[in-house]
Amino acid sequence: MTQNGKSHSLLSRVGASLVAVSCAWALTARRAGADPNPAPCSGLPTYTQLKTALQTVVAGGNNGGLGNDMWATVVNRDGIVCAVVATGADRGDQWPGSRVISAQKANTANAFSRPKGVIGFAGPLSTANLYTAVQPGGSLFGLQLSNPVETEVAYAGTAKNYGQPNDPLVGEKIGGVNVFGGGLALYTPAGTLVGGLGVSGDTSCADHIIAWKVRHALNVDNVPAGVSATRDDNIIFPPATGLQAAFVHPNCAPVGDPVSIANSLPTNYPIGPNP
Repeated sequence: MTQNGKSHSLLSRVGASLVAVSCAWALTARRAGADPNPAPCSGLPTYTQLKTALQTVVAGGNNGGLGNDMWATVVNRDGIVCAVVATGADRGDQWPGSRVISAQKANTANAFSRPKGVIGFAGPLSTANLYTAVQPGGSLFGLQLSNPVETEVAYAGTAKNYGQPNDPLVGEKIGGVNVFGGGLALYTPAGTLVGGLGVSGDTSCADHIIAWKVRHALNVDNVPAGVSATRDDNIIFPPATGLQAAFVHPNCAPVGDPVSIANSLPTNYPIGPNP
């Protein structure tokens, strides 16, 4: 019995070692597939810039929601995560699920926006703009399932690093498609499309409003003509007619007053290069 017990113990140790080696190999293989560009986030907001802008906007209030702490993510044009931030003192101060949602939104806004000067629709689509088209019977029904989140990236690493400069998402392609407010494409003052911003942690209407203000503060909102009545990627509330009717997003009331706040965004935080 003792010999048999020792045999089982040895086999257990060998099995554990093989599992550890296998996991390490899988992680190395995944990392090896990351973008080799040594500076994939050049020209995009830094971690500090993004965190400062987000904290300022959230603290300033008048965002039409619950007033929650928030997550924000920036991706580059290839969908590589460049920064993940949170406003709370601890990662648990925000809805934990909103970390990955913010990354999804950034990925979506980047993935379905286009640069100026190309054939066809040359402009931004916010995640809020996609809501109606993906509903059953809509022209883009199923889009939200088309580019799934890379779960090994989304939940990798140590949770204590979430929202920190070394968040495990940074440097990786997160994927994912999200189809409610909070995701916006990023255009430089020169009008070059360079990536996407995703904000999550409140109502979807408040997420959009906060994202708009943050993008404006970071001076990456020089968007070409969009689908809204003001020729940008602002959220469109019903009732709407013509082109706008195909891109409407539900009102998140009775929480806050998102409609009047959102409708005033192009006036109070106009797109284009900041002075």
